[in-house]
Amino acid sequence: MGLGVEIEAGEAGFDAGRLARIDRHLGRYVEDGRLPGWLVLVSRHGRVVHLATCGQRDLGAGLPVETGTRFRIYSMTKPVTAVAAMQLYEEGAFALKAPVSAFIPAFADVRVYRDGPASAPRTEPATRPVRLWHLLTHTAGLTYGFHHAHPVDELYRAAGFEWVAPEGHDLAECCDLWAGLPLLFEPGSEWNYSVASDVLGRVVEVVSGQPLDRFFQERIFGPLGMTDTGFWVPEADAGDVAALYVAGPDGPVRNDDLGGRALRRPACLSGGGGLVSTAADYHRFTQALARGGELEGARLLGSRTLAYMARNHLPGGADLESFGRRLFSETTFDGVGYGLGFAVLLDPVANKVLSTPGELAWGGAASTFFWVDPAEQLTAIFLTQLLPSSTYPLRSELRQLVYQALVD
Repeated sequence: MGLGVEIEAGEAGFDAGRLARIDRHLGRYVEDGRLPGWLVLVSRHGRVVHLATCGQRDLGAGLPVETGTRFRIYSMTKPVTAVAAMQLYEEGAFALKAPVSAFIPAFADVRVYRDGPASAPRTEPATRPVRLWHLLTHTAGLTYGFHHAHPVDELYRAAGFEWVAPEGHDLAECCDLWAGLPLLFEPGSEWNYSVASDVLGRVVEVVSGQPLDRFFQERIFGPLGMTDTGFWVPEADAGDVAALYVAGPDGPVRNDDLGGRALRRPACLSGGGGLVSTAADYHRFTQALARGGELEGARLLGSRTLAYMARNHLPGGADLESFGRRLFSETTFDGVGYGLGFAVLLDPVANKVLSTPGELAWGGAASTFFWVDPAEQLTAIFLTQLLPSSTYPLRSELRQLVYQALVD
């Protein structure tokens, strides 16, 4: 699918000279070796107004970032899984208050961590069930092994879960293992970024009777024309995949052990972080979000459903700073709530970044991110491949650069 600028800056309410600041600023990240390369896309009223690439998708081979380059989008998979789950919700398949154990029986007897080291944790039975809305909002009490913030994180690592699932385990087996590990807290009492979206992906499989990749293809990717998105990249297209890098003291260090996983079908289809995609494809997904759940006649969700997902679902209207466990800078947390599958901006003043209330956003572990601004009818996507996402303040910098360029 071809990707290019579709509307003049002035026609879309931007100042062309101000838009150019984006490339100048982000270009310095490549010039001084902080990033291998990147792609940025900005659209308004559904049309691409700014598209730029810089640097290389593979430093060793000297291959440039191109508009068709494929990137591991990691946690930008989560909104896709949330949309899939809500498609089933719209069919009456479950209530948001339904216990997860109705679909994954292993979640019937979860226990909550109370104290003690990972070698001898003291746990008690949870006093309330893990419900589907807990999965959608990351309030289930689940965690990630890579957090390194709590004894339960250590238990996840001991069970083989740090960045990826243990070799050979499918999604159903992983969910049973997670259900057997202690929860960090009583479901619904706090926010903690976690494998909840992976468990939600398993619920999609159980309810639909389809593996997650097929459900995504039939219900989301096919209808939207997302032809280059999936849980792995076929061999014929392997040359389009950007290399994966980890931030090191002297610049990006290539990691083929983790990066190479994108080139083969995984045993565990991760609804929390498994997808590889392109700017053109993810742009189509963000357009469907921006347009109330529909794009070019393909309706993923009803407009009221999407509006409901886009509200802050944290109890009492709290933001992530007050309700969440502070772990890493996927986003700045003041003035940011969480909806069903993505962050929701509540207060740009509290957040201290030029932006618009009601923005939907999330990012991936390799420093990718997107946001959808329904009020301004604006979307933005940034793609690169540098772990971890907290290395540089790219998310806030791109926001200030995009919004300063709007002059209408």
